Amino acid sequence: MEFGVGSVLEGKVTGITKFGAFVSLPEGKSGLVHISEIAYTYVNDVKDHLQEGQEVKVKVIGIDDSGRVNLSIKKAQDPPPRPEGSRPPRPVGFAGPKKAAEPVTFEDKLKQFMASSDSKLSELHMNERKGSRRGGRK
Repeated sequence: MEFGVGSVLEGKVTGITKFGAFVSLPEGKSGLVHISEIAYTYVNDVKDHLQEGQEVKVKVIGIDDSGRVNLSIKKAQDPPPRPEGSRPPRPVGFAGPKKAAEPVTFEDKLKQFMASSDSKLSELHMNERKGSRRGGRK
């Protein structure tokens, strides 16, 4: 039985390290399940989730040029359901949907900019006056 990336197999945990677990596979092969691929939750200690001799279902997620097999236990199973009302994390740089209160036209955006600019300028002038009264630099 030849297997490749994407194959889901049964194996047995043969060794546990601080960074993952080694799993024996069919045809006398073995692979590594990295600590980040053990569970959908945070794994601090591999021994909290796996024991030597334990039968596990694994998915082959990579085979490098040296023939080393990278495995995942969590990808061999369905992800746990999200709690009601929760949303998946937003991608980096994603601002989300626009709020209804945001300006839509150029004129609205210009008015908002001018109001913000006037506010910042008056705040700056107030700070300058306070500094000159205290003998500070201009």
